[in-house]
Amino acid sequence: MADVSTMGSHPLKGRLSTSYFPNIPPSAPKATISYCKSVNNAPYTALMGVVVDARQPDRHPITPRCRMRKLVGSTNRWRLPESLGSDLLGSRQAIKSVAMPFNQSLINIITAESPQINMNLDTSMPYKFRQTMDRPYTQPMAESGPEAVTRSGSFMVPKPPQIPASAPSRMPAGPVSKYVPSNARPTTPKDIFLYHSKKNKNYVGPGGKVRDHDVLLKCLGMDWELHRPYVQKSEVLAQLLREADDPRLQKYYRSPASETLDNYIKKSNFYSNEYREISNRLSMVDGEEKQEEEEAKGVDHPAHISQKRFNNVTIIKLDIRDPLVSKRAMAVALGNMYHDEQEVNREDVVGVLAASSYLGCKSLMDGCAQLMLKTISYRTVCQFHKAASKYQQEHVLLACERWMELNLIPQLSSQIQLREVPMEVLQKILKSNRLFVYNEYSVYKTLAYWLFLQLNQHIQLMPSHSTVLTFFNSLPKSASFLDNDDGQIYAPLFAAVRLHGIVDTNNIQDMQLMNVLPQSTLIDLLSQHYHALQGGGDMAALRHFTTGAIRQGFVVDDEPHYHSEVFSLHGFHFELKAVRNNKDQIAVFMQRLRPGDPILSFRQCERHTFSMRADREVRYCITVQQIDSGDHNMKTTGVVTQKFGLGEKTSRSEVIKLEKLDKPAYVVFSIFFPAS
Repeated sequence: MADVSTMGSHPLKGRLSTSYFPNIPPSAPKATISYCKSVNNAPYTALMGVVVDARQPDRHPITPRCRMRKLVGSTNRWRLPESLGSDLLGSRQAIKSVAMPFNQSLINIITAESPQINMNLDTSMPYKFRQTMDRPYTQPMAESGPEAVTRSGSFMVPKPPQIPASAPSRMPAGPVSKYVPSNARPTTPKDIFLYHSKKNKNYVGPGGKVRDHDVLLKCLGMDWELHRPYVQKSEVLAQLLREADDPRLQKYYRSPASETLDNYIKKSNFYSNEYREISNRLSMVDGEEKQEEEEAKGVDHPAHISQKRFNNVTIIKLDIRDPLVSKRAMAVALGNMYHDEQEVNREDVVGVLAASSYLGCKSLMDGCAQLMLKTISYRTVCQFHKAASKYQQEHVLLACERWMELNLIPQLSSQIQLREVPMEVLQKILKSNRLFVYNEYSVYKTLAYWLFLQLNQHIQLMPSHSTVLTFFNSLPKSASFLDNDDGQIYAPLFAAVRLHGIVDTNNIQDMQLMNVLPQSTLIDLLSQHYHALQGGGDMAALRHFTTGAIRQGFVVDDEPHYHSEVFSLHGFHFELKAVRNNKDQIAVFMQRLRPGDPILSFRQCERHTFSMRADREVRYCITVQQIDSGDHNMKTTGVVTQKFGLGEKTSRSEVIKLEKLDKPAYVVFSIFFPAS
């Protein structure tokens, strides 16, 4: 028999007796992914055009690991972050790389996946080492003896020595069971539920031992171990518990397994009374024998404990078929019943709201609603609006619509989340009088981007304006897009755009190239501009101020000492101002400009039409909107009719004074020229 004491000197003892389980690998260093980022940003930098100061952008340093190729094929990305100039091939490559979404090959390049390291991408699976030549795969072979070896490629790894069965040893006799530490695996719904519930000291007994549960909830394919005092916070679960405890309703909750053949025979009158008496005597004898066997067992015997727990646990079932209610959301909702303060992350708030609505937890629903009100952004507004509409959260629904009225064009129009806005909600926002716009063309441009994303669901990045223009220009020219069968459902959206407010010829030319609107609509637009110029600026074809006024606005993000924009319409030019005065107030007003005013550009002075009328009747409305601690505040002059002259006293409109500026402030000027 081999001496067991000699095993301590074996070099593989520590390796075999303990297992190494590494943590989740950290994120890649910035130096490693810098080349991928530079390749990704190179076409955008190249398409920006000539820089004013003639400085070329910084290029990624050339190293043996990251070499910058001078020439690339037509299917590759543009890698040189410098102005393209007259390089037609480079322009084609740069535009194609920007317009083309991330395919699987490009994703593999950016994420640096390879067949050698892609085994550890799934964090829910146990960690596996790479089985390559530098890391052999060791398995004991069938040979016996201390010199037996295992072969992996050309590597020879010694096999651990065999140990006699009679020799004491701490080494495992069979294969080592796989165990993943808690810090090396993702949290499960059960872990989340225990994290929230253990905060209640009444739930956890002395020594950190969890008290026995008395309610078992079957929901979403899992068994949730609950306790009666905390279940009462849920109206639905409390009602299910009362129905399960009601003796008159036990037949509806009795398990099918409890209905045995003997019980059915006893309840029936099929056999005679003599047979019943014999059956009762036999059952009494069996009951006495079972009682003696139970007394022979100890009090702490597992049979007593399991039977006790089985008798005291009430089983209830809740069927939920909602894609928003996940197991993680249900774990957070059930765990929050064990403590008064509500702890919900922003990422889980939609699912927890859905779960709490099915559970009937009013306080948790209110807490989720308050969290949603504080975290509305372009990333979450569409999800929050959908959840609030489904679960009757009217104040959250209203807050999301107010947010989109102010930030649809400034923020959401440049994000990929624009595709998530439903068509009916978008139409409602466009028709709102509180909608903030930079100008009327920005509304049309936002609609064009939204329509492009609806027609191209595979796009993963926000497209450039040239990409959208090229896509619509490539459609058949036999009819406009809205005249086709596929585009008629989008006609009400474009009907909400005030097309008569688009006066820039470059913008009108882009609209003609896109061919989204019917040609009759564009002809009518040009006809209105021609008649307005010939009629001294009168907008005779428009009757109502709410639908005919032309809007232009700006956003005040910082404390403004001076903010100015020029608004030109049919030969009349106005300066839109936001100025800080000496009294620490913000004054917002508009002022008519004279020809040759220094604020006008060369193109506006020399190329644009100027009206020399001494006065011009203008109907206008100035609106300033702010969000103060979640409350929507709006100050407006109302619809005012005033004659604007060229003098100092007659050229200025009414002034809106703001005592306190809550950033950001959204300022919109609505101007209408009635017939005069």
